[in-house]
Amino acid sequence: MVTKVQIRSQFDLMSELTLRLIEELNLCEYTKAEYYQLPDISTVDENKVAESIKVTKISGELAHKAILNSFTDIYKKQGLSSRVLKRHPGLLVIKNADKQALINRIAQVNKAKAAFKECILAIDNNDARFEAVHNAVPNLITLAAYRKIHSEHESPFSVRFTWMHKHATKTLTKKMALEMLQKSASYRNPRMIDQQKWQALVAQEQLRVASLGEKEKLRIRRPTRVSPQVNVRYTAQNRYHVSAALPFILINPEPDVKLGLLPNYEKPLSHPRKRDYDFLVDRLYLEQVEK
Repeated sequence: MVTKVQIRSQFDLMSELTLRLIEELNLCEYTKAEYYQLPDISTVDENKVAESIKVTKISGELAHKAILNSFTDIYKKQGLSSRVLKRHPGLLVIKNADKQALINRIAQVNKAKAAFKECILAIDNNDARFEAVHNAVPNLITLAAYRKIHSEHESPFSVRFTWMHKHATKTLTKKMALEMLQKSASYRNPRMIDQQKWQALVAQEQLRVASLGEKEKLRIRRPTRVSPQVNVRYTAQNRYHVSAALPFILINPEPDVKLGLLPNYEKPLSHPRKRDYDFLVDRLYLEQVEK
């Protein structure tokens, strides 16, 4: 049983290490600080999917301050959505730093974040988890607190920004899918006036899944909101990308590293790699896994 004291203790450790990192970054020299401010999302607009996102670039001392402040932006704010998290894309290029000390501090913070997440997720029941977290740390947005701080201490060819469309995936057995649909049947769907029609719809979905073989593998492949990411490239084959939900820290790079900007987002009319999905249950984005 995870106690309020355990949650608070782990949270305080994470917060203390984060503040130490901020203090150390504040003392570091930097050659570039850029922060890409994204529009706030209100509780009224949290269910709307953006067709476009305007990015406001901030540079220099104001950006440096915004970057450091972003690492502690983990609490609910009046009128703003806590379901659609505020993202803080940015780039802080550090020079002449004690590289190993900074690497170690960032690793400490990320380890504490992972331990805090593990502590919270040890509570199985969602309602109990919510109650325990908000009793220990009022107004905390747990997903914001979990965010890893990404950095690079080697000198890549380039660090650029882009927008990524992701899918949240979850693999299910036939039995698990049927149990999920059974729970759906008892829900009240506000978009359907007639509850009988809703239950009839779910019954059809259950029949579709029930007709599959017992060993059939299923997957929920739900699209998520577009999000900013950082692309780090060494060569055409040696590259990686990470979330830009928090600013990216580049430690003591060579002066010729190519640095990009985060552009405004415009929803593409089509995508060359997009394919049509044949969902078993459109409502849940439930599909069979190809063998």
